[in-house]
Amino acid sequence: MSLRERLQEDMKAAMRARESDRLTTIRMLQAAIKQREVDDRRELDDTEVLSIAEKLIKQRKDSASQFRAGNRPDLADKEEAEIVILSAYLPEPLSMEAIDALIAEAVSNTAASGPKDMGKVLNSLKPQMLGRADMALVAEKVKARLNNG
Repeated sequence: MSLRERLQEDMKAAMRARESDRLTTIRMLQAAIKQREVDDRRELDDTEVLSIAEKLIKQRKDSASQFRAGNRPDLADKEEAEIVILSAYLPEPLSMEAIDALIAEAVSNTAASGPKDMGKVLNSLKPQMLGRADMALVAEKVKARLNNG
């Protein structure tokens, strides 16, 4: 079952169960997917749908932290609840050891020798880690590895 089919089935289940928060979040994700398809004039595959879900999660995290800073815990809680729902569509996260192993493999495969090769390494890692690791953290680890030789 593709991710889009799973979203459709989960939306129907949320309607039947009258889970309005879950339904709203799934519809928001589907709307973002549809908007991207209209913009690109083509149907998206699962990896592109994952990247949209990741983007929405990142937006929700940013909003939640701003709401907490603005003393609005009610709105922050709503954003965090949406993060939980959206996270269910991402694959199992990678462990730190697995991330380090993939970085080591990518550095050797791309023959990266310094910080100037960081883009090559990250581009080779992105397909493997999409939805499974925080790419900002991965970028920091790659940078540290390339700076240390």
